[in-house]
Amino acid sequence: MDSAQHRVTGWINVTRYDPKPYDESVGLTISDVHVVEDFTGGLTGTGAARFLMVTNTDGSAYFTSMERFIGALADRTGSFVLRNTGLLKDGQVTSEWFVIPGSGTGELSGIRGTGGTNPSGYFLDFSLD
Repeated sequence: MDSAQHRVTGWINVTRYDPKPYDESVGLTISDVHVVEDFTGGLTGTGAARFLMVTNTDGSAYFTSMERFIGALADRTGSFVLRNTGLLKDGQVTSEWFVIPGSGTGELSGIRGTGGTNPSGYFLDFSLD
């Protein structure tokens, strides 16, 4: 594959959500959350993430995480790490992704990209060396 930008889209299904609150002062809760997800669509595989999440009294939550995706993209297999930052509000997640440079393994070595999630699913704009 050349270094041109490509886009994939799809859905994420959370299969494990394990929050561990560690600060519940002043009406906010700060938690360490372990999440496991199944990706379908242009990314097929599994992601495992550790989120730091701040939940407000209205139930909205701001989060940031590092997530290792293991699976397939563009007929290549391997893994890479995403930085994921976003907001959960009214049951909807909106986030921004950044592929950590140098994190690609296997046939996904050299991946670069950005993307995110919205109520319609996920998208990833990427290039592969």
